[in-house]
Amino acid sequence: MSTKDTSSASRFMLSTLLRQPVLDPKGNQIGVLADVIVRLRDGAYPTLSGLVVSVGNTQIFTTVEDVADIDADRVRLRTTKLDLRPFSRREGEVLLQEDVLGHRLIDTERTVMVKAYDIELSRNGDTWEATGLDVHKPRWFRTERSHKPHATRDWNQFLPLIGHKDSSKVRSESARFRKMKPAQIADLIEDSSDKEQHELLAQVHNDPELEADVFEELDDDRQSRILKDRSDHDVADVLAHMRADDAADAVMDLPQERRKAILALLPSTQHAKVMALLGYHDATAGGLMGTDYTALPSTATVAEAINSVRTATAQQPEALTTIYSLHPDGTLAGVIGLVQALQSDQDKQLSDVSDAEPVSAQPGDDIIEVTTTMADFNLLTLPVLDAERRILGVITVDDALEAAIPSDWARREHHRAAPGSNHVDSETRAGH
Repeated sequence: MSTKDTSSASRFMLSTLLRQPVLDPKGNQIGVLADVIVRLRDGAYPTLSGLVVSVGNTQIFTTVEDVADIDADRVRLRTTKLDLRPFSRREGEVLLQEDVLGHRLIDTERTVMVKAYDIELSRNGDTWEATGLDVHKPRWFRTERSHKPHATRDWNQFLPLIGHKDSSKVRSESARFRKMKPAQIADLIEDSSDKEQHELLAQVHNDPELEADVFEELDDDRQSRILKDRSDHDVADVLAHMRADDAADAVMDLPQERRKAILALLPSTQHAKVMALLGYHDATAGGLMGTDYTALPSTATVAEAINSVRTATAQQPEALTTIYSLHPDGTLAGVIGLVQALQSDQDKQLSDVSDAEPVSAQPGDDIIEVTTTMADFNLLTLPVLDAERRILGVITVDDALEAAIPSDWARREHHRAAPGSNHVDSETRAGH
């Protein structure tokens, strides 16, 4: 990663440079600076690759190799030979004024959207780099042409949302974006404009598992609006990678005339799971349960049970905290927590170490009954049984909590600024 050269005086803010004169080698003014062009590099500062210069009513391009010197009040070129054809953006080029300044970015340190009010440019040897961002809103009563800069923060603490397809590959492959949790990305999408939302969704689209995880975290209204604008095949592809219970909820939020066609496009296994869940009201145990769980014959050993958990990599991890044992007829025989299983004699049968009187729910139990039961018995999972005591599905504690928490609490602002830092201003929060 590039580092800032703190000993160099060649550092200034973009706002002070824009509209400053561009001079030829003899000091004659050719035009004024309209924009600065950089190329993004993941994990490193963007390097200046050229300038956009306004010459009369035309904007032209000059490469960085033709720049002799840059100062806060002028740009001096080393040649008088310029390409006077109108500027046209090339693949991978990012314009700091047009694409970043005044636009919102992802603050990856706090996982919120902020606006770029100014950009710090620094010399690093023979190159210029964009090294910092000022994300503080200027005071409205300032009369200077550019607002007085605050302390900048490192460029690499942010991800720009540029909306420019030719530079999208670098952004979508960003390691910093990949480190964010699906719930954090979903929060960003819910706080984004249509253009920002499109950019964020494009960044997760090439990873089906991540995309499905993000959709599971979106609130129902936003999820429904996004899926409504996609083709049946695209919707089915997302639902195929989602947990069956979340996929069933998403299907019910689709227009009725589209449900049958989309369900028909699901893989057979996912189709069967979703269809089984669609018969239950979403405010009941049947509607809350998922179809992922680990169940073995009661004659299986503890070692076999633990190994089944180890190999269940495609199942919801929260559902694997409990192991269920079954009678020969498939009815529930007992239950044992994963930690207890790990601490038990590995050669013993599940029937010897499991709780033979497991707590359970019926499909029609309401949310209050479910959450009260799980709280009373300190359960991480709760099996939902049919009339013959066969397992229909399992409710995990995270799903029970999500269902029990009031909707106006579930999506309330939960980000907190780092100690000693300023809070995000109201204009930034509102997305203006």
